Amino acid sequence: SPSGKKFRSKPQLARYLGNTVDLSSFDFRTGKMMPSKLQKNKQRLRSESLNQTKGKPDLNTTLPIRQTASIFKQPVTKVTNHPSNKVRTDPQRVTEQPRQLFWEKRLQGLSASDVTEQIIKSMELPKGLQGVGPGNNDDTLLSAVASALHTSSAPITGQLSAAVEKNPAVWLNTAQPLCRAFIVTDEDIRKQEERVQQVRKKLEEALMADILSRAADTTRD
Repeated sequence: SPSGKKFRSKPQLARYLGNTVDLSSFDFRTGKMMPSKLQKNKQRLRSESLNQTKGKPDLNTTLPIRQTASIFKQPVTKVTNHPSNKVRTDPQRVTEQPRQLFWEKRLQGLSASDVTEQIIKSMELPKGLQGVGPGNNDDTLLSAVASALHTSSAPITGQLSAAVEKNPAVWLNTAQPLCRAFIVTDEDIRKQEERVQQVRKKLEEALMADILSRAADTTRD
């Protein structure tokens, strides 16, 4: 140097100068600045950064610093896909998957049949269940209630909003079947229990008749 200071290597010179001079294009052997070398260094750094982002995961656990004019360093939340990271979410902005309106009408006109290809008569719904929506009937309402009981663990209450009668396409609650709001009373439960007991009694009589018939055939043989 002009002051007579000597350096044995380029790293030693860089430590002495610090950040005052950019030595990326400086050739230590010739003592000259070479712009072509600077271009090669930029290309090499660019390719290394691309390779690092593609092949190696980011193992840096330090939080990035918010780039603001504040004199204090304010850490920001680092969001990654690691399951142990806790990310604050706004429950009001959580979006559910949309559901198709009146999808139960796709089952309209279909009916079950037995082994003899005879159409099975549909069950009768209670009078308290009344359908809503365009072109509603008992078959569509039955499909809606049955699917709601099998696909959802939430209680079945029907459409609680009174505005659904005016415009179902806007005010319809897709999580509830296509029926008006209803209340299951103790009397309804008692009647249902009686029907179950009657059906069980008929089934018992049919099984006993079948057993006696088989026993009679065996004795005759």
